[in-house]
Amino acid sequence: MKQILFFFVCLSLIAGLAACGEAEEIPLPTLAPAITLEAAPASPTIVPTFTLEPTAEIVHTPTPFPTLTAVPTAEPTPLVALLLAGPDDFGTDRNPLTGEIVAEPENLLRRPLAIKVSNSPPQYARPQNGLSQADLVFEHITEADITRFTAIFYSQTPPDIGPVRSARLIDKELPAMYDAALAMSGAHPIVSQRLHGSDIGDRILRSHETGFYRTGEEIPWEHTLHADPAGLWQAIAAHEEDRPPEFTAWMTFSSLPPQGGTAANRIQVAYDTYTLVEWVYDLANGRYWRWADGEPTVDANNDEQISAANVILLTAVH
Repeated sequence: MKQILFFFVCLSLIAGLAACGEAEEIPLPTLAPAITLEAAPASPTIVPTFTLEPTAEIVHTPTPFPTLTAVPTAEPTPLVALLLAGPDDFGTDRNPLTGEIVAEPENLLRRPLAIKVSNSPPQYARPQNGLSQADLVFEHITEADITRFTAIFYSQTPPDIGPVRSARLIDKELPAMYDAALAMSGAHPIVSQRLHGSDIGDRILRSHETGFYRTGEEIPWEHTLHADPAGLWQAIAAHEEDRPPEFTAWMTFSSLPPQGGTAANRIQVAYDTYTLVEWVYDLANGRYWRWADGEPTVDANNDEQISAANVILLTAVH
């Protein structure tokens, strides 16, 4: 079963917010194929004459069109109004971050992990490991026109996540929103001071903790840090911080599309001139496929292109 992955794209533009959430995908009705009509042209035999006798009268008898069989119009499948808006709506086996029923409900009893994942430069950072199994992924500007991910892992446990890079000030807020622990390679001293002095200060995991390891690749050292999330949850337990999350607000999910919405079959986000991100909608499976700088975004764990059921663009002045 494909997971409903939320992908948040954060931009430094004029303030605004667009969001949508779906708990279950409603399949589109299959329409009967159109019938192509082909009619054979009339082919009367004309016998020319070169005498002064009257020319024979030619009667055109066109080939009749084939008889059409009426095909009933497919009735649209009615949408079931499913609304998830509070703790009582999710029960014990529905993921509050995606609205989906999970295969392993016991995973919902652990604390979410917010892990910093690199995106630049492409030759060292891509393809990333583990993004397709995150419940939420935030892509944000790091500095200049390059981007980085803060991926929230909760319901699934991928075998490998990385490359893991340093945090930014936005990571003072994102983990707190989901009562998550923050896993990072480090941070600028000023940023680190702000992070450790915040509400998440007791649940920050750095590269010396259990779960982190170096790949040993012959690339710049800062791009070699990866994480085994199972080990990171062990580290959180060692800090006595592994417990079910306490959400101060609950995400709302609905199976009905928002009123007044506009179809978006292709989304293009240009972070200045260096990073170009595209999301292309696939009607067959109701998901958006991600492309970066003209190449499909692939998860190195399974060699599959990353897709998301929901893509949310956030813009803010900063």
